[in-house]
Amino acid sequence: MQVSDDVKNSILVIDDENANIIKLTHILGSMYTIYASKNGMNGIKLAKSNLPDVILLDILMPDMDGYEVLSVLKSTEETKDIPVVFITGLTGTVDEEKGLSLGAADYITKPFNDTIVKLRVHNQISAVNQTRLKIEKEAAEQNSKAKTEFLSRVSHEMLTPMNAIMGMMQLARMSNPPSELSGIFDEIDTASSRLLELINDMLDTYAIEKGTFRLDSSRFSFDAMIGGILSVTGLHMEYKGQIFFYEPENAIPDALIGDEYRLAQVIQSLLMNASNFTPDGGDIRMSVAVVSRDAETVTMRVEITDSGIGISSKQRDDIFKIFGQADVSETRRVGGMGLGLTISKTIVEQMGGAIWFESEPGKGTTFMFTFNAGL
Repeated sequence: MQVSDDVKNSILVIDDENANIIKLTHILGSMYTIYASKNGMNGIKLAKSNLPDVILLDILMPDMDGYEVLSVLKSTEETKDIPVVFITGLTGTVDEEKGLSLGAADYITKPFNDTIVKLRVHNQISAVNQTRLKIEKEAAEQNSKAKTEFLSRVSHEMLTPMNAIMGMMQLARMSNPPSELSGIFDEIDTASSRLLELINDMLDTYAIEKGTFRLDSSRFSFDAMIGGILSVTGLHMEYKGQIFFYEPENAIPDALIGDEYRLAQVIQSLLMNASNFTPDGGDIRMSVAVVSRDAETVTMRVEITDSGIGISSKQRDDIFKIFGQADVSETRRVGGMGLGLTISKTIVEQMGGAIWFESEPGKGTTFMFTFNAGL
């Protein structure tokens, strides 16, 4: 299969006439890699060793004619799926019927017409390439599915000991431990929370790929949800000496109906990304506004702007893809697997909204998303 300009499809020519081999090489050699044999037995050996994409086979040859060669090729496991095109001066329908009944894919008549040869060979090559691409795609999808299911099983298995570790830590804190252990416990808490978040992201990713990711709905306080988010992200920003500005619109309703946990997950993920990719001492702003509302529903927009490293134009296409990361080296430094934005996009779209961003490398990024909620 031709996978790049440097890798050509290959063709095996089996013909006892040297002039025919030279002519076909002249017609096709610039487009394909050409192998050649002047007798049937050697041609079969070349087909098994080189596995060409198409075989051009003469019918009338001494010792072993084309029909016999074709029969052997079609009964051999390695070569049975290689399309064989007869090249012949025979014009009778009996000969054509015999070749097709044995499994020939097409006929090219002699003397050769350059355009006809190129077109008939191209049709066979295209069919071969499309079949291989389909097989490769299916194999890749199966491989991806197997990997995702494995990650899901591993993640589920990790949840039980992870929850046990966090539970034991809470009991340890309640037992009045020596003060010198406080810092150690803090580090364990931080690492455990980060690992638990990663496990949950992996489980969400599996649900997204499987098509089982769904939202819940209940009444909740928007202001209380934001307060809970900022109690977590605010400590992270304070540690980095970052300045945070929150600019809510006065008309924001406090009581909403929707999935509070998933909405908070999106906002917290975007705030943590903003903090992680903004230098110490930088600033981060979040604004919330009502786009439209009626008696039963409201559409809101959240904007989160940072003064961080930004996203280049060549990195934009992959930013919402699973495991997609704008800057791999920087992501490794701050942590994460590139799952948060993929999950956020799914959540926002299931809430009837959209997510997008504007960015300038070295000057910062603004992520924006809209969502619908009940009143």
